Amino acid sequence: MTDNDTPTAASVEDKLVNEVVERLMDRADASGAALLGEGGLLTEVTRAVLERALDAEMSEHLGYEKHDPAGRGSGNSRNGTSPKTVLTDAGAVTVAVPRDRNGSFTPRLVPKHARRLAGFNEQILSLYARGMSVRDIRSHLAAMYDVEVSPDLISKVTDAVADELATWQNRPLDAIWPIIYIDALWIKIRSGSVVSKPVYLAVGVDMDGRKDVLGLWVGDGGEGATTWMTVLTELRNRGVEDVCIVACDGLKGLPEAVTATWPRTTVQTCVIHLIRASLRLSSSRDYPKLVPALKAIYTAPTEQAAEQALEEFTASELGQRYPAVVRIWQAAWSEFTPYLAFPPEIRKVVYSTNLIESINARLRKTTRNRGHFPSEQAALKVLYLAVRELITPKASDINHVAAHWKKALNQFSLFFEDRLNTT
Repeated sequence: MTDNDTPTAASVEDKLVNEVVERLMDRADASGAALLGEGGLLTEVTRAVLERALDAEMSEHLGYEKHDPAGRGSGNSRNGTSPKTVLTDAGAVTVAVPRDRNGSFTPRLVPKHARRLAGFNEQILSLYARGMSVRDIRSHLAAMYDVEVSPDLISKVTDAVADELATWQNRPLDAIWPIIYIDALWIKIRSGSVVSKPVYLAVGVDMDGRKDVLGLWVGDGGEGATTWMTVLTELRNRGVEDVCIVACDGLKGLPEAVTATWPRTTVQTCVIHLIRASLRLSSSRDYPKLVPALKAIYTAPTEQAAEQALEEFTASELGQRYPAVVRIWQAAWSEFTPYLAFPPEIRKVVYSTNLIESINARLRKTTRNRGHFPSEQAALKVLYLAVRELITPKASDINHVAAHWKKALNQFSLFFEDRLNTT
């Protein structure tokens, strides 16, 4: 056998696991056992693993193994077992929890008074994060695991997220961010009557090109400078000292609030939003001519060239036919033109707010499933859990914003001079 043929520890372990799985499946096929439920294959395996682990905990507690003569005269010994039903990922499992004569054994795996393992709580939170109501979650667990779960239990599990949410909302942030995207989505809150309120969302791109949701804020329905100052001041108080670019979708009052919070920050409107708004106001039969005309504006090498392209479009037959499209670009011109000064590598990154819109799309789906929420806190819990499933901080393979971020970062360092600390 060559060195390359020598089995590794991992391969041996995989082989053993496969053999065990094959034996279990053969046993299940022979007996006709179900996968889940009482007597099910996964249920029995879960019970066996839990009981083996509990026996190991008891041996550690007593200081000797089961049936070991060393335990004679030790002052404490095993005293049978007590049945206990716990909720696990495989459903309800009844395990035999060992006892000791002194009553001093406290299991860590299945703590006293605990009726569910941590993995089962995560199952509930995952369903809750997908916008499922308490009734839907109960129905799902009953169908999948044949387990009846009370509404109070689900509420206790989800309420436990409140402390985690508060910690997340107040966590310290990096001092420098190349880009922060800001947007708003609307949710329905039941407060006497059902009213629509905005939830403001900020997503930052850090120096490594990874995205992270910086916070969620429920507004009162107004989008003025005062509202945005509250949001941005909180970010600054959490450690954000400077932002190169804030990308947004023409949110009222935001540019003024950004300038007041970070005077050197560039506010950039989303080019994709301008294009979509333009197409929304025009006939699809004119798209083949309209799209190239708009492209000539946002791909212009300079602001002067973009102004000329806009003037040509305004004077053209299309511009005369769609004056509202011309007005859209004119109204957003001051927030659009900073984009024209960026080198191509930066333009690719800030071209659109699609990064934040992909997150918003998931959040909207979650809130749409629920219809409306009984309180702002309930809405924030669901949105936070959805964000937690979407974003894994510092995981570059999941959260990377651009395939060629290093090239963009080089241009950021040159364009914004000494503001980025890349050492």
